[in-house]
Amino acid sequence: MITPKGTLLLIVDVQGRLAQGVFKPADLEKNISKLIRACSILDVPVLVTEQYPKGLGHTIDSLRELLPDNVPVEKLSFSCCGNAEFMRQLRSFNRNDILVAGIETHVCVYQTAVDLIEFGYTVHLVTDAVSSRTEENKQLGIRCIEKAGASLTSSEMAVFELLHVAEGDRFKAISKIIKE
Repeated sequence: MITPKGTLLLIVDVQGRLAQGVFKPADLEKNISKLIRACSILDVPVLVTEQYPKGLGHTIDSLRELLPDNVPVEKLSFSCCGNAEFMRQLRSFNRNDILVAGIETHVCVYQTAVDLIEFGYTVHLVTDAVSSRTEENKQLGIRCIEKAGASLTSSEMAVFELLHVAEGDRFKAISKIIKE
């Protein structure tokens, strides 16, 4: 079971031009937004990356607004783990369970997940919060990431697993988010 104290949310490359061209972009945006808001309530840190932002643009506005103090790690390597600053920040959080969301499932998300697993992290791929330009590449990426050793989850499943109990103010706030 994932816990707020042991978990980090990683959002990979949900950027302007890239985010507009993926399979079901509105669903991707909605589910990542829910994850960010729930993680904020549960004190789960969020790490954001951007692949070559000069060419692909920055993280989409709706997500940036939810993370006003978060500075994305700019990268050129497909795997986030190929970036020294990303690895420094990841290690500084001292969290072993990594919820992975973002794009593209079969490229940057896949390569990052495989590297994280090789570095000893436990990867939880949030399957309704990842996408690729085609549904086929999204599904292929999910299958390959699972085969590499990641567990699969959904945004709702992950949030309720982090929450653990159906009581209190956190539960009420998160229930509202999930129902949207």
